[in-house]
Amino acid sequence: MANEPSSTVAANTPLHDEQNTRDTRELPIDKVGVRGLRFPIQVRDRAHAVQNTIATIGMFVDLPMEFKGTHMSRFVEVLNSHGEMIHVENIPDLLSSMQQRLNSNNSHLEIEFPYFITKKAPVTGREGLMDYNVRFEANATGTEIDFVMTLRVPVATLCPCSKAISEYGAHNQRGEVTVAIRSSETVWIEDLIALVEESASCELYSLLKRPDEKAVTERAYENPVFVEDLVRNIVLRLKAHEHITWYRVEAENFESIHNHNAYACIEKS
Repeated sequence: MANEPSSTVAANTPLHDEQNTRDTRELPIDKVGVRGLRFPIQVRDRAHAVQNTIATIGMFVDLPMEFKGTHMSRFVEVLNSHGEMIHVENIPDLLSSMQQRLNSNNSHLEIEFPYFITKKAPVTGREGLMDYNVRFEANATGTEIDFVMTLRVPVATLCPCSKAISEYGAHNQRGEVTVAIRSSETVWIEDLIALVEESASCELYSLLKRPDEKAVTERAYENPVFVEDLVRNIVLRLKAHEHITWYRVEAENFESIHNHNAYACIEKS
C-alpha cells in the first residue's frame, strides 16, 4: 500500500545511540530535560483526602561534558512509573529515580498546578470553589535535597492613606501574594493560604450574595493595609511558624487609581 513505510524496524533491534556519542567541546550542561509536560496528578490535602488536578511539570538533570545529549524519553518513563500521587514525601524517590535512570548526580523537578478550596461566604454561607496556584521546586545533589513550595494567593487590600485623607470611602483593589517557603516539616497548602489571607484587608471569594458583599466591603474598610503592611504581616506570621526555615514574600497590588502596580518583597537571608 502507498502509505506503508518502505522499511520497518523491530522494537528490540539495536540502533545507533547519538546521545551517547562523545562531545569534544568540554562544556557540561547544568540542566537539561523536559518542560511543559502536562500530567494528571493527585495531591493530598490537610484532611488526607485526595484532590485530582492537572500539573505542568519540568524534569531536568545535569549532563557531563563528555556526552552529546540526554535521553528525553527516560524522564517521562520515570514520571509514569511513579503513578499520579504527588506529595512532598514521595518527591525524593522521584528525584532519585531520575538520577539513576539518567546516570546523573543532580536532578531537578518543577511541578505547578491549580489547587482548589471550597470557601463559604461570610454571611450566607454559600459555597464556592477558589483556585490557587501552587508550585513545587525540588533539587537533589547526590542525596541532599532542597525543596521549595510557592503559592500565589489573591487578596483584597484597602489603602490606609486614602482612608485617612478622604471624607468617605477609600480606594481598594485586588492584589496577589507570592510566598515561597522551605520547611523542616510538611506545611499544608491550606494553612499557608490561610496565613496569607489573614494578613490582607480581606480575603477573596468566588461566590458572594449581597449580605456577603456588604460584610466583605466593611471588613476591608476596617483593615486597611499598604503593600508594605501586607508583606510585613505575612512575614511576622511565617517567623512564628515553628517549621518554616526560609521564606520569600512578594506582594503586588493591582492599583485601582493608578496605571501601575504597587510592589513589595521581603526575603529571609
